[in-house]
Amino acid sequence: RTQEFDKLSDFFKAHYRLELAEKDLCVKGWNWGTVRFGGQLLSFDIGEQPVFEIPLSNVSQCTTGKNEVTLEFHQNDDAEVSLMEVRFYVPPSQEDGVDPVEAFAQNVLSKADVIQATGDAICIFRELQCLTPRGRYDIRIYPTFLHLHGKTFDYKIPYTTVLRLFLLPHKDQRQMFFVISLDPPIKQGQTRYHFLILLFSKDEDISLTLNMNEEEVEKRFEGRLTKNMSGSLYEMVSRVMKALVNRKITVPGNFQGHSGAQCITCSYKASSGLLYPLERGFIYVHKPPVHIRFDEISFVNFARGTTTTRSFDFEIETKQGTQYTFSSIEREEYGKLFDFVNAKKLNIKNRGLKEGMKQSYDEYADSDEDQHDAYLERMKEEGKIREENANDSSDGSGEETDESFNPGEEDDDVAEEFDSNASASSSSGDGDSDRDEKKPAKKAKLVKDRKPRKKQLESKKGKDPNAPKRPMSAYMLWLNASRERIKSDHPGISITDLSKKAGELWKAMSKEKKEEWDRKAEDARRDYEKAMKEYSAGGRAESSRERLKKKKKKQEKQPKGKAERKGAAKSSSSSKSSAKSTNESFKSKEFVSSDESSSAESKKEDSEEEGAASAPPSSEDSASGSD
Repeated sequence: RTQEFDKLSDFFKAHYRLELAEKDLCVKGWNWGTVRFGGQLLSFDIGEQPVFEIPLSNVSQCTTGKNEVTLEFHQNDDAEVSLMEVRFYVPPSQEDGVDPVEAFAQNVLSKADVIQATGDAICIFRELQCLTPRGRYDIRIYPTFLHLHGKTFDYKIPYTTVLRLFLLPHKDQRQMFFVISLDPPIKQGQTRYHFLILLFSKDEDISLTLNMNEEEVEKRFEGRLTKNMSGSLYEMVSRVMKALVNRKITVPGNFQGHSGAQCITCSYKASSGLLYPLERGFIYVHKPPVHIRFDEISFVNFARGTTTTRSFDFEIETKQGTQYTFSSIEREEYGKLFDFVNAKKLNIKNRGLKEGMKQSYDEYADSDEDQHDAYLERMKEEGKIREENANDSSDGSGEETDESFNPGEEDDDVAEEFDSNASASSSSGDGDSDRDEKKPAKKAKLVKDRKPRKKQLESKKGKDPNAPKRPMSAYMLWLNASRERIKSDHPGISITDLSKKAGELWKAMSKEKKEEWDRKAEDARRDYEKAMKEYSAGGRAESSRERLKKKKKKQEKQPKGKAERKGAAKSSSSSKSSAKSTNESFKSKEFVSSDESSSAESKKEDSEEEGAASAPPSSEDSASGSD
């Protein structure tokens, strides 16, 4: 504060004999200025006022590009947010022989805490394909660190940060992965790379000469390397890295998948990759790379695939609670992977459900149905009973429909009904014989097609309260008898939990006890069928009387002209059988189109009462016709 400036000035003058100077900072917000190097500080000034200062001891890397210098900083693990890099644009200079970018970089490197390359590299591998970080890099091997030099970024990796080395064959048997595990990781902006993954072709060979004399090579590497070496590129890189880092190279163990490869194709998060079961852990390459040691694993779990039954998921949960899900694994790999996990004595979360299913994926596919589905069982039982009733009724109704429809007897009436002269006899329709023959066939098709619709409509009207109740399944009989006992054993249990608990108890019940309830269910089914037959016999006669009353009301409501035509048609018929067939199975085109709910079943049942009831309606029709 302004009032405290004088106090501080007096304090420094009295104790340190220093004048406290006032320095103004530039707060214009400009990003164009001048860089000045003074001691351990880089100062960015606008005019004579500083904007910010950077302690060069915090710089971990300095890289140059075209008219650009990038400063990278050491990661501060104690801070939530850290400044990772600053880029400076350096305009080209008019002075000949002086590169302003290089001059800027040299000023930074002279004070920065950067790993310096002392001496020449032991060897250099050119243009190696790197998957993470992506790109092609030259790898320069120095005695104490590894230098990755790319077109955009440079990384210096001390050998002390290398944790493990992996050499993994690709599934196509033509490529090799060389994986370097790093801690702390290399950084590119806010991105951290814990693994350096190189991809090699097996066919690529190299002849390598170390930049050391033979005595130095022998003294330093004790026979692990020689001055001149040749072989596959991946073998040379892994051999040099093993000697310099002084760590073993981990390769896949004795695991072999369904196709004979030492890895499993799967997906982790959004990318597809390869999962390698190792002797002491799992490693997944390549995006993102994951390495999980067996001693970190709490348990593993085999889960059904979310999209298709042709694949499954392999889940790993660590002791810290982190879960890794490797999905879309082919079901043929299940047996091999299960045997591997079992042999390594890892905890399998759902072992009890999977124990007897090492080679059978079909059994495995249904393994997560760990509770009894009472509703499904009940639906199955009701479906069986419904099918049996439908078969019984269709057998009986089919015979009656066939008897009620007689094309030979109906031809004459069809001719009279549709002829232009309503009072003409049947012999006058000879010229239209083709049309008359076709119409009964169409009528027959209409009757048969509309029959199931009648059943659907009847089922929608509601159940008869006097109808016998359907029998319950064995499980439902047992549940009704055991419900109170389960409630007393588990006070306060909810309805949902009670159903789950009942399903578990039923599933665990012995076969002998279940047979006892199966017998009770069978007895209940027989009683239901017997009651249903009695109900059907009594209910059919009653329903036919009701339909007869409705039919009389419809005939009274019909127009007078139509009633006269019907009276003439019925009086001209010579036999009782022809009148019967006309009333029960034929209706005019106008009547059929207006009454959509009519069907063959209603006509079939009307025919049983028609013989006794046909005389009074005909007499009434004839009387109205005479009027």
